[in-house]
Amino acid sequence: SAARLEGKVAIITGANTGIGKETARDLARRGARVIVACRDIAKAEAAASEIRAETGNQQVTVRKLDLADTKSIREFAGKFLAEEKELHILINNAGVMLCPYSKTADGFEMHLGVNHLGHFLLTFLLLERLKQSAPSRIVNVSSLAHHAGRIRFHDLHGEKRYNRGLAYCHSKLANVLFTRELARRLQGTKVTANALHPGSVQSELVRHSFLMMRLWKIFSFFLKTPWEGAQTSIYCAVAEELESVTGQYFSDCQPAYVSPWGRDDETAKKLWSVSCELLGIQWD
Repeated sequence: SAARLEGKVAIITGANTGIGKETARDLARRGARVIVACRDIAKAEAAASEIRAETGNQQVTVRKLDLADTKSIREFAGKFLAEEKELHILINNAGVMLCPYSKTADGFEMHLGVNHLGHFLLTFLLLERLKQSAPSRIVNVSSLAHHAGRIRFHDLHGEKRYNRGLAYCHSKLANVLFTRELARRLQGTKVTANALHPGSVQSELVRHSFLMMRLWKIFSFFLKTPWEGAQTSIYCAVAEELESVTGQYFSDCQPAYVSPWGRDDETAKKLWSVSCELLGIQWD
Protein backbone atom coordinates (compact mmCIF):
# COMPACT_ATOMS: atom_id res chain seq x y z
CA SER A 1 0.00 0.00 0.00
CA ALA A 2 1.16 3.50 -0.80
CA ALA A 3 -1.13 4.97 1.89
CA ARG A 4 0.15 8.12 3.57
CA LEU A 5 -0.47 8.73 7.27
CA GLU A 6 0.17 12.45 7.76
CA GLY A 7 -2.04 13.71 10.60
CA LYS A 8 -2.57 10.16 11.92
CA VAL A 9 -1.49 9.05 15.39
CA ALA A 10 -0.36 5.47 16.08
CA ILE A 11 0.61 3.61 19.24
CA ILE A 12 2.73 0.46 18.88
CA THR A 13 3.52 -1.59 21.97
CA GLY A 14 6.90 -3.31 22.12
CA ALA A 15 8.23 -1.22 19.24
CA ASN A 16 11.84 -1.10 20.44
CA THR A 17 12.83 -4.32 18.68
CA GLY A 18 11.80 -6.94 16.11
CA ILE A 19 8.58 -6.60 14.14
CA GLY A 20 7.32 -3.80 16.39
CA LYS A 21 10.32 -1.66 15.51
CA GLU A 22 9.93 -2.39 11.79
CA THR A 23 6.22 -1.53 11.99
CA ALA A 24 7.07 1.77 13.71
CA ARG A 25 9.68 2.52 11.04
CA ASP A 26 7.15 1.94 8.24
CA LEU A 27 4.39 4.04 9.82
CA ALA A 28 6.90 6.84 10.51
CA ARG A 29 8.02 6.72 6.88
CA ARG A 30 4.37 7.19 5.88
CA GLY A 31 4.22 10.38 7.95
CA ALA A 32 2.36 9.18 11.07
CA ARG A 33 2.98 10.46 14.57
CA VAL A 34 4.23 7.24 16.24
CA ILE A 35 4.27 6.53 19.95
CA VAL A 36 6.72 3.76 20.83
CA ALA A 37 5.27 2.21 24.00
CA CYS A 38 7.86 0.09 25.83
CA ARG A 39 9.09 -1.11 29.19
CA ASP A 40 12.79 -0.62 28.37
CA ILE A 41 13.06 3.14 27.85
CA ALA A 42 16.77 3.20 26.93
CA LYS A 43 16.25 0.62 24.19
CA ALA A 44 13.10 2.39 23.00
CA GLU A 45 14.89 5.77 22.81
CA ALA A 46 17.68 4.19 20.73
CA ALA A 47 15.10 2.67 18.35
CA ALA A 48 13.12 5.93 18.09
CA SER A 49 16.27 7.94 17.46
CA GLU A 50 17.30 5.54 14.67
CA ILE A 51 13.81 5.75 13.09
CA ARG A 52 13.74 9.58 13.28
CA ALA A 53 17.16 9.79 11.61
CA GLU A 54 16.30 7.30 8.88
CA THR A 55 12.80 8.56 8.00
CA GLY A 56 13.24 12.26 8.71
CA ASN A 57 10.01 12.08 10.75
CA GLN A 58 10.65 13.81 14.07
CA GLN A 59 7.24 12.79 15.43
CA VAL A 60 8.42 9.47 16.82
CA THR A 61 8.22 9.58 20.60
CA VAL A 62 8.78 7.13 23.45
CA ARG A 63 6.45 6.49 26.38
CA LYS A 64 6.99 4.01 29.21
CA LEU A 65 4.56 1.09 29.26
CA ASP A 66 4.98 -2.09 31.31
CA LEU A 67 2.22 -4.49 30.29
CA ALA A 68 3.02 -6.69 33.31
CA ASP A 69 1.75 -3.95 35.64
CA THR A 70 -1.76 -2.49 35.40
CA LYS A 71 -0.61 0.64 37.27
CA SER A 72 1.90 1.34 34.47
CA ILE A 73 -0.79 0.71 31.82
CA ARG A 74 -3.16 3.18 33.50
CA GLU A 75 -0.38 5.77 33.84
CA PHE A 76 0.54 5.39 30.16
CA ALA A 77 -3.08 5.76 29.03
CA GLY A 78 -3.67 8.74 31.34
CA LYS A 79 -0.63 10.61 29.99
CA PHE A 80 -1.48 9.77 26.39
CA LEU A 81 -5.08 10.99 26.73
CA ALA A 82 -3.88 14.21 28.38
CA GLU A 83 -1.35 14.90 25.60
CA GLU A 84 -3.00 13.60 22.42
CA LYS A 85 -6.39 14.52 21.08
CA GLU A 86 -6.53 11.73 18.46
CA LEU A 87 -5.65 8.06 18.05
CA HIS A 88 -6.13 6.31 14.71
CA ILE A 89 -4.05 3.13 14.99
CA LEU A 90 -3.41 0.95 18.05
CA ILE A 91 -1.07 -1.99 17.39
CA ASN A 92 -0.97 -4.41 20.31
CA ASN A 93 2.34 -5.94 19.31
CA ALA A 94 4.35 -6.56 22.49
CA GLY A 95 4.58 -10.07 23.84
CA VAL A 96 6.45 -12.58 25.96
CA MET A 97 7.13 -16.19 25.00
CA LEU A 98 8.37 -19.33 26.79
CA CYS A 99 8.83 -17.60 30.17
CA PRO A 100 9.66 -19.77 33.16
CA TYR A 101 6.65 -19.68 35.51
CA SER A 102 6.22 -16.19 36.91
CA LYS A 103 3.47 -13.70 37.66
CA THR A 104 2.83 -10.07 36.79
CA ALA A 105 2.66 -7.30 39.40
CA ASP A 106 -1.07 -8.04 39.70
CA GLY A 107 -0.67 -11.82 40.15
CA PHE A 108 -1.55 -12.92 36.60
CA GLU A 109 0.42 -15.70 34.87
CA MET A 110 3.01 -13.83 32.78
CA HIS A 111 1.93 -14.91 29.26
CA LEU A 112 -1.77 -14.31 29.92
CA GLY A 113 -1.03 -11.12 31.85
CA VAL A 114 1.20 -9.43 29.26
CA ASN A 115 -0.03 -10.88 25.96
CA HIS A 116 -3.76 -10.75 26.70
CA LEU A 117 -4.83 -8.91 29.86
CA GLY A 118 -2.34 -6.04 29.50
CA HIS A 119 -3.49 -5.29 25.95
CA PHE A 120 -7.14 -5.85 26.91
CA LEU A 121 -6.85 -3.13 29.58
CA LEU A 122 -4.86 -0.79 27.31
CA THR A 123 -7.48 -1.08 24.56
CA PHE A 124 -10.28 -0.46 27.08
CA LEU A 125 -8.60 2.73 28.34
CA LEU A 126 -7.95 4.10 24.83
CA LEU A 127 -11.18 3.03 23.12
CA GLU A 128 -13.11 6.29 23.46
CA ARG A 129 -10.25 8.18 21.81
CA LEU A 130 -10.20 5.63 18.97
CA LYS A 131 -13.97 6.09 18.52
CA GLN A 132 -13.65 9.89 18.50
CA SER A 133 -10.91 9.63 15.83
CA ALA A 134 -12.75 7.11 13.61
CA PRO A 135 -12.17 5.63 11.14
CA SER A 136 -9.54 3.93 13.27
CA ARG A 137 -7.99 0.48 13.67
CA ILE A 138 -6.96 -1.93 16.39
CA VAL A 139 -4.41 -4.56 15.32
CA ASN A 140 -3.66 -7.49 17.63
CA VAL A 141 -0.53 -9.52 16.94
CA SER A 142 -1.43 -13.15 17.64
CA SER A 143 0.22 -16.29 16.23
CA LEU A 144 -0.30 -19.55 14.40
CA ALA A 145 0.41 -21.01 17.87
CA HIS A 146 -3.20 -20.16 18.79
CA HIS A 147 -4.12 -23.50 17.15
CA ALA A 148 -2.55 -25.34 20.12
CA GLY A 149 -4.17 -23.02 22.66
CA ARG A 150 -7.17 -23.58 24.91
CA ILE A 151 -8.76 -21.22 27.42
CA ARG A 152 -8.48 -23.17 30.66
CA PHE A 153 -10.95 -21.22 32.80
CA HIS A 154 -10.43 -23.65 35.71
CA ASP A 155 -6.68 -22.85 35.78
CA LEU A 156 -6.15 -19.55 33.92
CA HIS A 157 -2.95 -18.72 35.80
CA GLY A 158 -1.34 -22.15 35.41
CA GLU A 159 -1.17 -22.77 39.16
CA LYS A 160 -2.28 -26.40 38.86
CA ARG A 161 -0.32 -27.27 35.73
CA TYR A 162 2.16 -25.15 33.78
CA ASN A 163 3.89 -25.65 30.46
CA ARG A 164 5.57 -22.52 29.13
CA GLY A 165 5.08 -23.47 25.48
CA LEU A 166 1.36 -24.09 25.98
CA ALA A 167 0.99 -20.98 28.14
CA TYR A 168 2.15 -18.94 25.13
CA CYS A 169 -0.34 -20.77 22.86
CA HIS A 170 -3.22 -20.14 25.31
CA SER A 171 -2.41 -16.40 25.39
CA LYS A 172 -2.31 -16.22 21.58
CA LEU A 173 -5.74 -17.90 21.40
CA ALA A 174 -6.93 -15.26 23.88
CA ASN A 175 -5.74 -12.58 21.39
CA VAL A 176 -7.87 -14.15 18.63
CA LEU A 177 -10.95 -14.46 20.85
CA PHE A 178 -10.54 -10.90 22.18
CA THR A 179 -10.34 -9.59 18.60
CA ARG A 180 -13.46 -11.51 17.60
CA GLU A 181 -15.59 -10.25 20.52
CA LEU A 182 -14.17 -6.70 20.29
CA ALA A 183 -15.05 -6.50 16.58
CA ARG A 184 -18.59 -7.70 17.34
CA ARG A 185 -19.02 -5.02 20.01
CA LEU A 186 -17.57 -2.27 17.80
CA GLN A 187 -19.92 -2.82 14.85
CA GLY A 188 -21.15 0.50 13.52
CA THR A 189 -18.45 2.59 15.23
CA LYS A 190 -15.98 2.71 12.30
CA VAL A 191 -13.35 1.25 14.62
CA THR A 192 -12.10 -2.09 13.29
CA ALA A 193 -10.25 -4.87 15.11
CA ASN A 194 -8.20 -7.55 13.36
CA ALA A 195 -5.65 -10.14 14.49
CA LEU A 196 -2.70 -11.63 12.65
CA HIS A 197 0.08 -14.19 12.55
CA PRO A 198 3.39 -12.46 11.66
CA GLY A 199 5.13 -15.68 10.63
CA SER A 200 8.11 -17.37 12.26
CA VAL A 201 10.42 -14.41 12.73
CA GLN A 202 14.04 -14.00 13.82
CA SER A 203 13.34 -12.04 16.99
CA GLU A 204 14.12 -11.75 20.69
CA LEU A 205 10.83 -13.46 21.61
CA VAL A 206 12.63 -16.79 22.18
CA ARG A 207 15.18 -15.28 24.60
CA HIS A 208 13.81 -17.30 27.53
CA SER A 209 14.59 -20.66 25.89
CA PHE A 210 18.18 -21.73 25.16
CA LEU A 211 16.90 -24.62 23.00
CA MET A 212 14.70 -22.32 20.89
CA MET A 213 17.56 -19.85 20.48
CA ARG A 214 19.75 -22.68 19.16
CA LEU A 215 17.00 -23.90 16.81
CA TRP A 216 16.33 -20.34 15.61
CA LYS A 217 20.06 -20.04 14.73
CA ILE A 218 20.18 -23.39 12.93
CA PHE A 219 17.00 -22.73 10.92
CA SER A 220 17.45 -18.98 10.50
CA PHE A 221 17.49 -19.42 6.71
CA PHE A 222 13.81 -20.44 6.89
CA LEU A 223 12.74 -17.67 9.24
CA LYS A 224 11.34 -14.31 8.27
CA THR A 225 13.38 -11.20 8.98
CA PRO A 226 11.71 -8.68 11.32
CA TRP A 227 10.98 -6.53 8.24
CA GLU A 228 9.19 -9.44 6.54
CA GLY A 229 7.41 -10.33 9.78
CA ALA A 230 6.08 -6.78 10.13
CA GLN A 231 4.35 -6.73 6.75
CA THR A 232 1.03 -8.21 7.90
CA SER A 233 0.86 -5.81 10.89
CA ILE A 234 1.46 -2.92 8.49
CA TYR A 235 -1.10 -4.31 6.03
CA CYS A 236 -3.77 -4.50 8.76
CA ALA A 237 -2.90 -0.97 9.92
CA VAL A 238 -2.82 0.88 6.59
CA ALA A 239 -4.31 -1.04 3.63
CA GLU A 240 -7.19 0.99 2.18
CA GLU A 241 -9.11 -2.15 1.21
CA LEU A 242 -9.36 -3.13 4.91
CA GLU A 243 -11.08 0.08 6.03
CA SER A 244 -14.35 -1.72 6.85
CA VAL A 245 -12.94 -5.24 7.39
CA THR A 246 -13.15 -6.33 11.02
CA GLY A 247 -12.99 -9.43 13.21
CA GLN A 248 -10.62 -11.21 10.81
CA TYR A 249 -7.33 -13.07 11.26
CA PHE A 250 -4.56 -12.55 8.71
CA SER A 251 -1.29 -14.21 7.75
CA ASP A 252 0.99 -13.14 4.88
CA CYS A 253 -1.34 -10.20 4.21
CA GLN A 254 -4.37 -12.38 3.52
CA PRO A 255 -7.18 -13.96 5.55
CA ALA A 256 -6.04 -17.16 7.26
CA TYR A 257 -7.63 -20.19 8.92
CA VAL A 258 -8.66 -19.78 12.56
CA SER A 259 -8.83 -22.81 14.86
CA PRO A 260 -12.32 -23.98 15.92
CA TRP A 261 -11.51 -22.74 19.46
CA GLY A 262 -10.73 -19.31 18.01
CA ARG A 263 -14.21 -19.21 16.42
CA ASP A 264 -16.15 -20.10 19.58
CA ASP A 265 -18.33 -17.09 20.39
CA GLU A 266 -19.39 -18.42 23.80
CA THR A 267 -15.74 -18.83 24.88
CA ALA A 268 -14.98 -15.33 23.53
CA LYS A 269 -17.82 -13.82 25.60
CA LYS A 270 -16.82 -15.74 28.73
CA LEU A 271 -13.17 -14.72 28.34
CA TRP A 272 -14.30 -11.09 27.97
CA SER A 273 -16.29 -11.21 31.17
CA VAL A 274 -13.55 -13.06 33.14
CA SER A 275 -10.93 -10.55 31.85
CA CYS A 276 -13.07 -7.63 33.06
CA GLU A 277 -13.45 -9.31 36.45
CA LEU A 278 -9.69 -9.92 36.80
CA LEU A 279 -8.90 -6.31 35.83
CA GLY A 280 -11.68 -4.80 37.94
CA ILE A 281 -13.28 -2.98 35.00
CA GLN A 282 -16.77 -2.75 33.52
CA TRP A 283 -16.72 -2.92 29.72
CA ASP A 284 -20.22 -3.37 28.34
